[in-house]
Amino acid sequence: QVQLVESGGGLAQTGGSLRLSCAASGITLQFYGMAWYRQAPGKQRELVAQFTRGGSTNYADSVNGRFTISRDNAKNTVYLQMNSLKPEDTARYYCAAAWGCPALPGDIDMNYWGKGTLVTVSS
Repeated sequence: QVQLVESGGGLAQTGGSLRLSCAASGITLQFYGMAWYRQAPGKQRELVAQFTRGGSTNYADSVNGRFTISRDNAKNTVYLQMNSLKPEDTARYYCAAAWGCPALPGDIDMNYWGKGTLVTVSS
């Protein structure tokens, strides 16, 4: 059984930081294309951060420079470090895994999804 379990969400104030974790079981994340998505109430799901082919990273313009995606292969875990948080970052954040790693930034079909973790940033 494949499971992606997000954690680390919660409350933060504007300018604060949170680190989200995505712990995987049933797959080895080292061999998957990993990404973080988020969805706020009344808004479309958006791609926040992802790994692309060659070990590069891609970020949404809205988070670029503030968020960092990283991976610890030994722990089979992917992280999203979120700094300089803004109220606009309030959303449920989802970890997702694809069988292939994209050569170019952008949405691809994801094969596995976590249940998400809620991030709330106060004004």
